[in-house]
Amino acid sequence: MKILVTGGLGFIGTNFIRHTLSKSPEKAIINLDKIGLGANPSNLKDIMNEKNYRFIQGDISDQKTVHKLVEKVNAIINFAAETHVDRSIADPEPFIKSNVIGTFSLLEAVRNVNNDCKYIQVSTDEIYGDILEGSFCETDGLNPSNPYSATKASADMLCLAYHRTYGLDLNITRCTNNYGPYQFPEKLIPKTIIRALKNLPIPVYGTGTNMRDWIYGLDHCGAMLLVLDKGRPGEIYNISSGNEIQNIQIVQKILKFLRKPEDLIMFVEDRPGHDLRYSLDSSKLRRELSWKPKHTFQSSLEETVKWYVKNESWWKLLTTDKILSPTPWKLG
Repeated sequence: MKILVTGGLGFIGTNFIRHTLSKSPEKAIINLDKIGLGANPSNLKDIMNEKNYRFIQGDISDQKTVHKLVEKVNAIINFAAETHVDRSIADPEPFIKSNVIGTFSLLEAVRNVNNDCKYIQVSTDEIYGDILEGSFCETDGLNPSNPYSATKASADMLCLAYHRTYGLDLNITRCTNNYGPYQFPEKLIPKTIIRALKNLPIPVYGTGTNMRDWIYGLDHCGAMLLVLDKGRPGEIYNISSGNEIQNIQIVQKILKFLRKPEDLIMFVEDRPGHDLRYSLDSSKLRRELSWKPKHTFQSSLEETVKWYVKNESWWKLLTTDKILSPTPWKLG
């Protein structure tokens, strides 16, 4: 099987490519990435010459490039997206271009040049909005709260329409918050680690009681491989691990592991439209595809912290005052 992975130089794309090539060496991967913000060519530098891996710099919104590549593959996994909520609040336009127009470009390529190609849209739990009690399942309605989640919800709707109207073999996956190696420094966990290592104040929005369900990146990748190989056409699969924890508790755990004082914590103005709690019911994925997470939260969080401590050369070139800003939506 030959797979087109879009956004493969980003956090989850990088981990998926590494995971797939190690677990399924019979699969070949073409990685299409424009090398925008959040992408890092050094992520996969060590496999550039592997016979079953090929990198192409390009934008998923460029239909000419996309059409040529889609003709050659059996499957597409669309990781390419603008993902940071704060940035979407500061400037929504790049999110429209990448998350909506880019998805449209890929779907059109499948429809017009390779209708047998399987397509997987990598979505997010944020499209459901927040939920104070219980968990969202795949049949629940969408209620996005910010420009980022609105563009991802729009892409999901396009995918479902293309499946029903044109018969495309596609799946949508909606995952909870990820963490692990190679995550861009502006996200909560790497930002906390890096600022703590620099003995800088750790920004926490509002009171820090916002709740998220965290999943280790490799567990997400394992679920994606199952959906690729066994997912039923037209189905949506939630991916979650059941590790719900408040943001402030995440920060406290990292500071404790690094032996840094909690007085580094700095409560800042809350993000506009900040959802209080996300929670997904992933029983469908577990039941139908026999998936379950393999990593425990505490141990994999500690491994993530160790990775950033050991790989300062990786994140040092990516960190700027804007990326590490306590309230980045104000810098747009």
